This record gives sequence, C-alpha cells and structure tokens, in this order.
Amino acid sequence: MGIAGSLMVIAIAWWIAFFALLPFGIRSQLEEGRVVPGTDPSAPTAPKLRRKAIWAFVIALIVWAVLFGVIEYRLISIDDIPVPSGLRWS
Repeated sequence: MGIAGSLMVIAIAWWIAFFALLPFGIRSQLEEGRVVPGTDPSAPTAPKLRRKAIWAFVIALIVWAVLFGVIEYRLISIDDIPVPSGLRWS
C-alpha cells in the first residue's frame, strides 16, 4: 500500500469513525434544561468535537494498521475466502 492509498484509507476510516462517534455522550439543551432562545431544543450543549476527532483518528490508525498488515504481509489471500465449488474463478 502506497502513501496515497494509506492516506485515503485513513481519511475514509476517520470520517466513518467520526460520524459513528458523534451521538455518544451528547445531552440536548432540553435535557439540560437550558434552551438558548433561537435554537432548537434538541441541539447539543457540549458536543466535545475535539475529543471525538482524536478518538476517530485513533480508530482510523487501527483500521489502517490492520489493512496494511493484511495487504503488505498477505495475511489473507483471495483463496482464503470460502466459495461454493460451482462458483470457483480459478
């Protein structure tokens, strides 16, 4: 896996992890009892985006490391995937 491929894997994994982490630990203004005038009552009070971005980066690096190991060290090959005998491609 080259540098460009590695950066793309990290970027895609970061966005997926970031969006997956967004709803965790959120309390709405309505739940807190402090609704700011002019905002939606379901808006978060403290989204903690920096912490979630850092955790998303850690998760993205773990995903990249696993994929890097699989690709570079051939931990899994196409022959390791179970396929019914009538559908063999080689």
